[in-house]
Formats: sequence, C-alpha cells, structure tokens
Amino acid sequence: MFSKMIYLERREKLRKSVGKGLILLLGNDESPMNYGDNGYHFRQDSTFLYFFGLNHPFLAGMLDCETGEDVLFGNDLTVEDFVWMGPQPTIANQSLEVGVTKTGDISDLIVLLGDASTKGRVVHFLPPYRAENRIKLFEWLKIAPDKAKGMASFKLIMGVINQRNYKSADEILEIRRACDISVDMHALAIRMAKPGVTEAQITGAVQQVAIASGGQISFPIIATINGQTLHNHYHGNVLKDGDLFLLDAGAETEMGYAGDLSSTVPVNGTFTSRQKDIYSICLDSHNRAISLLKPGIPFKEVYFETARVIIRGLKDLGLMKGNVEDALVNGAHALFFPCGLGHMMGLDVHDMEDLGEVHVGYSGEAKSTQFGLKSLRLARKLEPGFVFTIEPGIYFIPELIEQWKKTNHNGDYINYESVETYKAFGGLRNEEDFLVTESGYELLGKPKPKSIAEVEAEWAKG
Repeated sequence: MFSKMIYLERREKLRKSVGKGLILLLGNDESPMNYGDNGYHFRQDSTFLYFFGLNHPFLAGMLDCETGEDVLFGNDLTVEDFVWMGPQPTIANQSLEVGVTKTGDISDLIVLLGDASTKGRVVHFLPPYRAENRIKLFEWLKIAPDKAKGMASFKLIMGVINQRNYKSADEILEIRRACDISVDMHALAIRMAKPGVTEAQITGAVQQVAIASGGQISFPIIATINGQTLHNHYHGNVLKDGDLFLLDAGAETEMGYAGDLSSTVPVNGTFTSRQKDIYSICLDSHNRAISLLKPGIPFKEVYFETARVIIRGLKDLGLMKGNVEDALVNGAHALFFPCGLGHMMGLDVHDMEDLGEVHVGYSGEAKSTQFGLKSLRLARKLEPGFVFTIEPGIYFIPELIEQWKKTNHNGDYINYESVETYKAFGGLRNEEDFLVTESGYELLGKPKPKSIAEVEAEWAKG
C-alpha cells in the first residue's frame, strides 16, 4: 500500500475531473469455484485498488464531488468469521490507512443511493465486468444488468483513464519489481525446456517463482510447444527434440502491479537453421520497435514499422513477395502476425481493458476493422508515464493458412507453396515491458535472455 496522501490526492483529482454528483466505485467480492466456501484467489478491482488501496472483498467506495467527502462501505466480520480466518481489522481501521475517516455498512450505502435518487443526483459508475456487481447496480439503482455497461459514466471512465494511464514514480518501482520477478520466471523456464519435460511441470515451476515472491501470476500462464495458438492455456504436452517452447507469463506484486514477458526457446538448446531464420526476423522487428520509442510517436506507426521488418524478412526467405508497402496496406503480413504489437500495462496486465480499448489505447480514435490491425490494442501517441509491452510475433497457423490459400487471399504478396512447408513450424515471440520517459524510453526490469546466443546460453545452465 502507498502512503495515504497518494490515495487522497488521487481521489481529489478524480472528483475534479468528474465535476458533479456521486462517484460509486465497487470493489470485488469473493468468487466461488464450485461452492461458497471454496473460492478462487481473491483479486480486488484494479480501479478500486488504485483509489482506495484496500485488497479486501465486499467493499464499496463513494466520492461526493460537491462536498469532497469520501466514504467506504462494508460489513465488518464477526467472531464466527475469525474462527476460520483469524482476527480481521474493522472497515474503519482499514479506511484510516488510506485517508478515509467516514465509513458505513452496506445498508447505509443503499440508503444513501436511495436518497441521491430522490434528490435527482447523478451517480457515476464504471462498466461492471463481474456478475455480482451488475446485480448490485440492479438492486441499488434499478439498472438492468444488460443495460449497466451502456449506462456507465463516460466522464468517470475518462477521469479514471486519464489518471491510471500515467504511471507515477511509486508505481514504476512496483512495475519494475514485477518485471524483475517475471524475468526470473522466464530464465527458469528456458533452463527447464528439455526433452521429456512437460508443459505442466514448467508452468508449475514458473508459478512457484511468482508466489514465492509474495505476489501472484498476473494472468493465466501460456506455456506451450504450440506457439501458433496465441493464448494457449493447455499444458498437457511433453516437450521433445526439435520443438520450440513458448512461455508468456508475468508476475503480479502484492500491491497488484503486473509484469508481462514472452520468451521462445528451442527444446534441444540449439535453434535449427529454419528456427534461427524466423526467430531472427521476429527479434529484428522487436528491436526496431524499441528503437522508435519516444514521446509523441503514434504507437500505430511503431506497429507498421515492425510489420515492415517482418515482411522484408519473410520476403528474403521466399515466404512473401511483392511491394512491401502494398503488402502492408493490404494486411498480407497478418497471415503471420495476426495480433497487435503491445498493450498498456499497470494494475491490469491489459491495463483498464474493462473501460474500453478505444479510450485507453486509442484516445477515442476509431479502430480498424482489418484482420490483424483490428487486434492492435494500443495505437495512440506515446506520452511520458505510459507503460506498455512490445511483443511482435511470427506464427504459422495451419487453419488460417488453409483459409487464405483456398481463395488465394493476398496471393500477390504470399508464396503459398513455400508457406505450406512451414505449417508445422508453430509460432514464436519475444516480449518486454517499457516506460516512455521525457527523453525516450526505459526497459522495465532487468534484461531477459532474448538474443539467440543468450537464449542458448541460458538453456545450457539447466
């Protein structure tokens, strides 16, 4: 938890940006896996965490834009709860740590909201992404669950985004720590990626590093020999000689800040000539993107330049052909690079995705509908304080290749005969996390193994 002054300043800034009315910030509740007492790991709502700092379930916060008053609502636990959980601090005691002096039960919040409705006061709330919070809005404000997202306050959404998008020095320290732990996770996975080891074994070992650090993983681990499936959470395969193993994993600190890295390693410790060719193109595109990072550059332009590097490299291998710019405009590269280049990161690994990508990553600009380009999560001009990932990849997806080949889609730019010989290749990517500074950029966390020599040397340590 940061100092209470930080939370006081954040809430005051939010009140000023919204202007009038009440701001209702809902925390998350416990979520059962299969029955009430067997819950998933609790994770507080990130915006609630940002403004109130309390990582406890069943809380709600209210900010009054007119009076400047902050109130936290929640029901204190009883002695019967302590039998199972041990003594727990009261809501009032927790609230003092983040500069809130007024508290109440949830019943008090319901009365307050009813009074606001009677007086015609606006109650601002964010788009709910959890069912229990949609139900609360229905019970407390008579907002139908299927209407809640559309009735969320645009002023509040933008007020939150315009604070959380710019990371403070304190936040950067936490993110840097998350990235350091994430590098340790990846180095271990590279050393473990040997024939006969299972994806599940590496997943377990990597997760142990995150939990042993005092935090958690920042998203479900991707640990796979089928890197062509971008978000592959199946861990049932055994690694074998000739495979490429891809790990996409990150740590989350105890305060909730995320790291997010990807690595690709040859299972026998040495890249084949074909693997080396594709890996080198991908790494060149990754490093080209990094070289362009600075305040004022549109991230969409960084993505385009990354795609150009991939097109040129694949042309040299005979997999693509034709004019590079024409291939780019027509989206031919998306057969191999169907995703975006990166995303904002902070208290969420995809920061504030629940508030709308078009607001967070596009600053209101309309997104493209073109395959590949439409998956770009971040396009806006970069500004000091932005934290985000760089993660180009090259993927050979058999089903996508077959679909495009049937209609000769982008046939002027793709040599399908050559591509056919790569259908069993899989996929690969590198990913690192960056901060935009006043003069350029900073890699967050210690460097991870990413060159061919570094990856092979790290593997050999195992």
